[in-house]
Amino acid sequence: MRELLANDILICAATAWLIAQVFKTLIDWRINHTMDLKRLFSNGGMPSAHTASVISLTLMIAFREGLGSTAFAISFVLSAVVINDAVGVRYQTGKQGKVINKILQKVLIEGEPLTDESLKELVGHTPTEAFFGALIGLIVPIFFR
Repeated sequence: MRELLANDILICAATAWLIAQVFKTLIDWRINHTMDLKRLFSNGGMPSAHTASVISLTLMIAFREGLGSTAFAISFVLSAVVINDAVGVRYQTGKQGKVINKILQKVLIEGEPLTDESLKELVGHTPTEAFFGALIGLIVPIFFR
């Protein structure tokens, strides 16, 4: 456990994730005027905590092991996959969730309920949200260096 807690690369990535999640919660509070602490552990929204954590992980590995290391190559590819997933697949899933929720709303209003369960709409990120997550991921490792 001591080794795990002494792993500054891991702690940096976790810190970037936490900072992004706190910002996300504060932004949501500012927009919706209610503090929803569930946002601390939720997906989607501004900024992307996934992007922040993988970018900080990749940058810390670059600082420690260099751009030519195997660990950097793995982390770089992982970062690309995570960001592509956040901006592409999960963002589109969220858009589909919105459409399906509208359909369910219409069916419920017309009196023919299929289900009263809403699908999660905020599961992915816009490119802007991913950009600001990446910005956090680039800044946090500077303080760990």
